[in-house]
Amino acid sequence: MRLTDGLLGIKKLFLPPYMCRLLTVVLVPTASAPTDCAQWCPPKSSCVNATACRCSPGFTSSSGDVFTNRLENCDDINECGPPPRVSCGKFAHCLNTEGSYHCTCGPGYELASGAKTFRSESENTCQGKNHPTPSISRWEGICSTFSRHQRAVLGTYPVTHPSLNPKAQNLLQRVTSESSEPLPPNTYKDRCNFFPSWTPPRGIKSQRLSRFFEKVEDLARKFIPAFAQDSIQGLIEGVDELLQTPEDLGALPRSEQHRVAANLLAGLEDVLRNISQALPNGTLTFNASAGTDLSLKVQEQGDRNVTLSLNQAKMLLSLDEVHESSDSGPSVVGLVSTPGMAKFLAEAPLVLDPKQQAVLREHKELLGEVPPVLLSGVVSAFVSNKDTQNLGSPVTFIFSHHSVTPGPTQKVFCVFWEHSQDGGGHWSTTGCRMAATGDASTTCQCSHLSSFAVLMAHGHVQEEDPVLAVITYVGLGLSLLCLLLAALTFLLCKAIQNTSTSLHLQLSICLFLAHLLFLTAIDQTKIKLLCAIIAGALHYLYLASFTWMLLEGLHLFLTARNLMVVNYSSMSRFTKRLMFPVGYGVPALIVAVSAASRPSLYGTPTRCWLHTEKGFVWTFLGPVCTIFSINLAFFLMTFWIVRNKLSSLNRDVSTLQNTRMLTFKATAQLLILGCTWCLGLLQVGPAARVMAYLFTIINSLQGMFIFLVYCLLSQQVREQYGKWFRGVRKAKAEPENYTLSSRTVSDASKHSAVRLCSVPRALP
Repeated sequence: MRLTDGLLGIKKLFLPPYMCRLLTVVLVPTASAPTDCAQWCPPKSSCVNATACRCSPGFTSSSGDVFTNRLENCDDINECGPPPRVSCGKFAHCLNTEGSYHCTCGPGYELASGAKTFRSESENTCQGKNHPTPSISRWEGICSTFSRHQRAVLGTYPVTHPSLNPKAQNLLQRVTSESSEPLPPNTYKDRCNFFPSWTPPRGIKSQRLSRFFEKVEDLARKFIPAFAQDSIQGLIEGVDELLQTPEDLGALPRSEQHRVAANLLAGLEDVLRNISQALPNGTLTFNASAGTDLSLKVQEQGDRNVTLSLNQAKMLLSLDEVHESSDSGPSVVGLVSTPGMAKFLAEAPLVLDPKQQAVLREHKELLGEVPPVLLSGVVSAFVSNKDTQNLGSPVTFIFSHHSVTPGPTQKVFCVFWEHSQDGGGHWSTTGCRMAATGDASTTCQCSHLSSFAVLMAHGHVQEEDPVLAVITYVGLGLSLLCLLLAALTFLLCKAIQNTSTSLHLQLSICLFLAHLLFLTAIDQTKIKLLCAIIAGALHYLYLASFTWMLLEGLHLFLTARNLMVVNYSSMSRFTKRLMFPVGYGVPALIVAVSAASRPSLYGTPTRCWLHTEKGFVWTFLGPVCTIFSINLAFFLMTFWIVRNKLSSLNRDVSTLQNTRMLTFKATAQLLILGCTWCLGLLQVGPAARVMAYLFTIINSLQGMFIFLVYCLLSQQVREQYGKWFRGVRKAKAEPENYTLSSRTVSDASKHSAVRLCSVPRALP
């Protein structure tokens, strides 16, 4: 364990000091009046505790519901998808509105209550106008029993039309006989409509994406089940053309590109699943010029083991695992390959499942900061049944990719794209394992269906420098002892107690608790919740230490400015009204806002500290850089005052003595209260190792420096120590004197008794 790894977590996030000061203006939440907050909160949001903005219900930002970045906007949440977040049920459609949504019955249907809209499937009472609607299970039987091309004539020809098979005719006749009046002409067509709604991702402004969705809407408007193959081919070519010529999509930020990719993957899978219901039995293949391919198999009976092959991927699954036994309709299995999707998924994060994380920790291995590289194209697997999250037997995928031999620090993973609530997502290994891998192929087995790929992650073995580990343990141990002695001195030494020693005492307590928790709990990563609590506690304690350092610098500046002794009356008011609320309240506010906005980023797989994702570590580095900058300004102003204005001091005070004392204190304060921490930002390039040693040594011994400057180099404290030592020696000497005197009296008594006893014997 190294202090540089756990304490800051900034080895890969280095910026020059002036950039620190610039970025913290935006990154660090600062207390401001509610009116100031309300001025920069975007539309559809409200101010939260004068430090952040919260999106109104039905809206969200790319950073979540609560955010502190002034560049964020609150965009409408599309509850209707894709992927849909709500289900309206049968005979109904979901309609997204600004900040909300509602469900409406389809054409020819109305709610039993007569209302126009409803909110969820549980409130769905849609029925045919002026007559009862056949049961849902009956309609499922009808739509699944028709041959796919027969659905084109539904609502156009009578139920005895020769193109309908006998089973379909019987079902339609039974449904018609249950109704007191003829069903509306489009009842069958509306009920068995296959082209679902597909809308663009919210908040993405792109002319290229708009043209693509215009084409999708045109395909949906002109869709006829009898010509489903043409619609599928047009859709595959549209996606292929979009991936081949992304135009302005390529200029979007990576996070927005990931959201576009997630929308394309989910929407394409949903549309293909539905359109495929209109295809005839058999295996079909669709190809596009840039490599986007689709393989489909539709069957009502036959071999339950299905194999689909594309140019660079093959899938093997059992229909018994993915097809519901109660579903009497055809089985649809599809595999679509979108190799061009890789450009939109570049630099997407990888999240390992807990078991794989535990294995890496056991071998002291870590994934590197370099983003993983896709070895294969992205393939999406789907079946007619949407519930494929926990399959009894795994689905096998065989990927072909360019020849590659992983190096000693590289690992190959079988991954799938896990969608997130904000419309984006990340690569995940949960439910997938690598069964075999070679130079040009990899076999994966997964217990669910989604969009899959093979990627290679760059990692490194976490080799701890034993010298740095020893320095950390010894230095922090010595600091704990010195901080304890310093705290006891400030607490028990009545002669030196004032505002300055009160500040020293709080600083010593916070640093003592922070160092103690760091030494004992920084590696407790097995229980995720416990690790997050430890990380939050360390975040708070170190921020509190820096806040007390800031108050130290402010107090020293005010002392020099007033050119008075420490117990000046204004200093007392400063202590009572400002010191404790600022010293403990400001860090609590920063940690509370950070935990509310990103609770999952407390704790990493290897350390109970802040995660570096999304710049979360700046919730610590931002305040640190700010405090260092302010303390530097206090030092320069104090030095200027001491140098130019000490001539106005009382004549009884030695100018030379005060000049030396204040200058030395200001210099020591600057070094102890911030400069040493900046060494962590300089751990880059050839001097990284030297800076790591300097950072570890100096910061580990920070407690010893505090004890040296504020206790041992203080004449009052040394005098008090002398009194204590003389008192201890006197206390030890008194029992010894008492023992010696007791022995003397006892010997004298014995000697007198002997003399008395010997007198009679001398008489005649």
